[in-house]
Amino acid sequence: MIAVVAATAIASMASMHQAIALPSDAQQPIRLLADRATYSERTGVTSYSGNVTITQGTLKLAADNITVNLSNGRSIQSAVATGRPATMQQVVTKEKGLAKGQANKIDYNAQSGIVTLTGNAKLTQNGASFSGNVIRYSLKVGDVEATAGGSQRVELIFPPSQSNSRTGIR
Repeated sequence: MIAVVAATAIASMASMHQAIALPSDAQQPIRLLADRATYSERTGVTSYSGNVTITQGTLKLAADNITVNLSNGRSIQSAVATGRPATMQQVVTKEKGLAKGQANKIDYNAQSGIVTLTGNAKLTQNGASFSGNVIRYSLKVGDVEATAGGSQRVELIFPPSQSNSRTGIR
């Protein structure tokens, strides 16, 4: 059973990372550490719990629990990570640099390439940061949408321009 879970984890994570990682990341080994792993052949759900970490190349994901939903062909449909907080980071492209996210829940949709960070969500990339209750981030095109919740407001912080001009908001 452990061998089946490990093989499923490796196959499923490989297909997910090839879709969202730098091309060199897909060639890197996948390392998954957890206190417990289970797989249901009937539902196609693989669950990892207890200080879960997944790394492949520049991609790093850490959470208390991660659940992966597989299709009949064993490709990833979605992955959900939960923690206090769950964290992810990855070099999206050399130009876009390292994206870092954290939230109580991180939901990855393989079909759309959208990562949704929910609950005390924060995303940083290229010196800019976005925080709010929910942040939707497209790994394919880099679009970000942040939504406030309750009395919380969305906060966006942009680094100063690298140009020498002194033009700014007045």
